[in-house]
Amino acid sequence: MSAEMNGAFVPGNDLRAQIEQLRRHSPGVYRRIDLDRVESWECERARNGAHRDDFDADTAGGRGSSYVRAQVLNVDARAYGIGRLMELMRPAPGEQDTADRRTIVDLLGGNGLVRQVCARLGIPDVEVVTCDASPHMVQTAWAAGIPALLQRAERQLFQTESVDGVLLAYGSHHIPAEDRGVVAEDAYRVLRRGGTFLLHDFEAGSPMDTWFTTVVDPYSQTGHEFAHFTADEIQEYLIKAGFDTYEVVEIDDPYTAVGETPETAELNLGEYLVNMYGLCRIQESLGEQEAFRWALDRAKQIFQYDNGDGEPLRGTLEYDSDLRSWRMTIPRKALVGVGRRL
Repeated sequence: MSAEMNGAFVPGNDLRAQIEQLRRHSPGVYRRIDLDRVESWECERARNGAHRDDFDADTAGGRGSSYVRAQVLNVDARAYGIGRLMELMRPAPGEQDTADRRTIVDLLGGNGLVRQVCARLGIPDVEVVTCDASPHMVQTAWAAGIPALLQRAERQLFQTESVDGVLLAYGSHHIPAEDRGVVAEDAYRVLRRGGTFLLHDFEAGSPMDTWFTTVVDPYSQTGHEFAHFTADEIQEYLIKAGFDTYEVVEIDDPYTAVGETPETAELNLGEYLVNMYGLCRIQESLGEQEAFRWALDRAKQIFQYDNGDGEPLRGTLEYDSDLRSWRMTIPRKALVGVGRRL
């Protein structure tokens, strides 16, 4: 059903209504959609029913409401890493970029965070198309005025050789192992010549993996039993999908929060973590403020990296003179597979 939310037209779970809204308001995106694939997928959805949706509303058993709350309260929490991804999305050195405005499909777009951050970072030559398999996420994006498309990462609805970039990030490990190669192959299909596919995740055995296993799995409503990627696995997907050039790189992808005082900055980051991962059980046990402190303390303990100089890279609390605020940063390192179609 379609509805009006916050003054914005929201086409609900109706894929046809979403596409009609794209036709009216984002004709450039609409022209890239393969209507035959839309019809085929709608028939498949009708036969198979709903998939598991960890990002449904909290009241429906997911953690989508709290996830969205985290992004609204701190839209810049992951801005640095998103900025690095957009840099990697650009053509390789020596390649000419003929597009005035590059169209990038954000496969796990949620409520449109990457699109929002690109606007805040002042990246004018990129149009991010928010897509997600969660109806709740897609509805939330539309309610915020962000056009979004309900699709699964392994079943893109875009025409062959129609877009400039495909991003699979911030939740890639939710893709079942048997579908991961299919996602890479379909990304290759929809990319134009000169296009780039980025596969981003946090390496198996990394601090992020530990965080999910020891914090998110036991203390969230949804649990978190998903296998993370390895560098070799990412490279294998890129090779088998047919990318002409490929590499796996490591990037810094920290969490940050600011506040007027050191304590406020720390609590704001703790609040972000509790909301981001839906840590409702620890909040019920400890209460709100203590849950925020607990989450930050656990993050400080878990997110430490070997810098190679004998001093571990760990959380920092610093005064930002430009913002006139204190900034709390928790380091994270992510793997990114970069596949280019030449």
